[in-house]
Amino acid sequence: MSKEVENVEIESPNAEESEEFWPLSGKPYFDVILTKTHIKSPHLVTLPAKLHPILPYSTVPVVIEYQGKTWETSFGKRSRQEGGRVNLKAFVEDNDLKMDDACVFELAECSSEILKFKVQILRGDFPAELLAKVNGETSNTPIIID
Repeated sequence: MSKEVENVEIESPNAEESEEFWPLSGKPYFDVILTKTHIKSPHLVTLPAKLHPILPYSTVPVVIEYQGKTWETSFGKRSRQEGGRVNLKAFVEDNDLKMDDACVFELAECSSEILKFKVQILRGDFPAELLAKVNGETSNTPIIID
């Protein structure tokens, strides 16, 4: 039996008001720094232990929402102790995610029929404003941030 998480309306920002980052709403969330297993096959993320008590004990559809776009995938849980897994393949490919990028998944809706996550992406790229200060640094010539 799954516990209901109070539904949060996912506002779809228009193109002019699109926000990449926003304060979390207080709903359960988890973060993940993407590794090879997220970016390449099998493209799976295992949901953390803190979510286990509220996750359904079944296979249910998952909706991932980022910047007004949605991706449908599935969630599967084999035992009550397991957190279950979500396939990220289409989401990763469509958003050109790379190793060391990070995602924050906020659980917007959780029931025995569906899981919905609102996602923020934090790119792992070197900040453009610091590129001018890079000269192939080593531990002997570190990058100094003013």
